[in-house]
Amino acid sequence: MVKIRLARAGATKRPFYHVVATESRNARDGRFIERLGFYNPNARGGEQPLKLDAERLAYWRAQGAQVSERVEFLAGQATAATAATAATAATAATADKAAVAG
Repeated sequence: MVKIRLARAGATKRPFYHVVATESRNARDGRFIERLGFYNPNARGGEQPLKLDAERLAYWRAQGAQVSERVEFLAGQATAATAATAATAATAATADKAAVAG
């Protein structure tokens, strides 16, 4: 069975995770089918804490892949962040139009 889960990378006390599609029998940090993104819980400043390819995630779900609880939570965060960014961009565009018209 294919699972979508986190594979740990990074140094001691400095975790970094890859979001991967892998066979459930493979080791946590072992062989994987496809890398779907990453999660950096220690992101600071301008570093990106989460990047997830939602299109490929949807593809693997459609193929019957099981998603871990943490990846499900992170996917929700990524969707919310994308929606917030889109809303902010729409508000900025409206403000720009108002400034030009006024």
